[in-house]
Amino acid sequence: MALAVPGGDKAALSALGWQSVYRALAEAPGLAVERVFPDKLGTTEGVDPRTRESQSPLSSFPVIAWSITFEEDFLSLPRTLLAAGVPPLAAERPSLPLVVAGGPVAFLNPAPIAPFVDCFWVGEADDRFLLFFDTLRQMVFDGADKEAILEAVKDMDGVYAPGRSRTPVKRITSGGQGPLTDPAFSCFISGRAAFRDTLLLEVNRGCPYGCRFCAAGYIYRPPRHAKLDELKRIVELADPPKVGLVGTALTDWPELLPFLKWLHEHKKKFSLSSMRADGITEELLVYLRERGIRTITLALEGASERLRRMMSKKLDPNDFLNAVRLCARYGVNHLKIYMIAGWPGETDEDYAELAGFLEQIVRIRSEEPGGRKKQFMRITIGVSSLVPKPFTPFQWAPMLSEDELNARMKGLEKLAKPYKGVTLQHDDPFQARLQGLLARGGEELADFILLAAEHGGWKKALKLWDGDIANILDRERGHDEVFPWEIVNVGVKREHLWKEWERAKAAKVSPGCSPLGCERCAGCGMEQD
Repeated sequence: MALAVPGGDKAALSALGWQSVYRALAEAPGLAVERVFPDKLGTTEGVDPRTRESQSPLSSFPVIAWSITFEEDFLSLPRTLLAAGVPPLAAERPSLPLVVAGGPVAFLNPAPIAPFVDCFWVGEADDRFLLFFDTLRQMVFDGADKEAILEAVKDMDGVYAPGRSRTPVKRITSGGQGPLTDPAFSCFISGRAAFRDTLLLEVNRGCPYGCRFCAAGYIYRPPRHAKLDELKRIVELADPPKVGLVGTALTDWPELLPFLKWLHEHKKKFSLSSMRADGITEELLVYLRERGIRTITLALEGASERLRRMMSKKLDPNDFLNAVRLCARYGVNHLKIYMIAGWPGETDEDYAELAGFLEQIVRIRSEEPGGRKKQFMRITIGVSSLVPKPFTPFQWAPMLSEDELNARMKGLEKLAKPYKGVTLQHDDPFQARLQGLLARGGEELADFILLAAEHGGWKKALKLWDGDIANILDRERGHDEVFPWEIVNVGVKREHLWKEWERAKAAKVSPGCSPLGCERCAGCGMEQD
């Protein structure tokens, strides 16, 4: 089988999900897995897509499995199949190859690419995942045709065969409640990766805080931490020069500092993804600086306290300012602050509050001894546009127009401009709206994706497509409206999400996941296997 990962070498080698899949499949008896990393045009090195291991054409494999993380990667699916000489639409493929897809989009919203895909794996890779692929193997070896194979697998746990499976298909969670028993880690440590020569290592999966905009906080429930001894075992096995810690809530992991000290004792460099401001302690920051960490990333998310209540961010502004103070005091070279703009009902008053908050941040930087040095701490504010995602309370929310988002970004640039050493960067509102369209649409979007594949990209496709973008993006959805992504059951009840949407509009904060666990809480209706 071929395992296809969009984005080319640099992106693929820095993604974790598919590498866990690769490891599980490559170790299974009877499966020979070869990798292909198609570029933006669906080719590899400018020619028809071929695998790394044997340089075999993609069309020669009976099964082509896709790992898709981001909505913009939808385009790679038909483009690569076309470049390989394989009909992109499943209805036009009466025989093998069988096109299988997995990754986060398979349990966030698989509908837009369903016409291209014969079946999806919905969830994480566990024993049922291996049983699914072993069934495919047996049937291919037995000479079964595509129709017989799909009929055999359509109602297996975790399998969604469009037009065949009983829906909603329940997302598969490996390990269930408790520790994270299968932390993802890099199979391939490469100088060609975006994170050069680094073993990426998953510390936790999911997040207990329940921020209403965050799909990961809902589709990866229950939140789970890896065990310290297991992470040590992985590092000893891989023996990398550097370890990159990945997780949605790193500072919530109680073993974080002991693990960092263990890495240093074993002469391993390390880096961390973004951290919660209230998790930045003096002890942790001093240790990070002693080990040469020069950049700290914090998520502020909302411009005002009202917006942070709307998203249920659960962030005390004083904790954030204290984290800034510690960064300046101990000589952090670069502070990155992440924000999201484009909230429903946001006002200029929300951003006036941000202006005052930024003034406090800059003042704290200049007051601390480390902040008065000649090369004081640079601050970069990264702003992204809100994309209301499926299976979050904001799935009912409208998205701001491109003009409104552009105006907001220009206002933010103006707000940051007076401050020396403060840079503001933002995403492209067109791309954000495109992501929203692909994330929230149904199977009708397959025509749009195919137009983009055949006519040079998304902007040209939008001119040719006769779909109703406003209906998908620009209106608040009704309470009883059926969503195209509800062919999947992520385990969180719709009633809970609606309640949280109502609380969001009232700017009321809700508690996050209970430390007592799902069985004792049952607040979101999370169903455990």
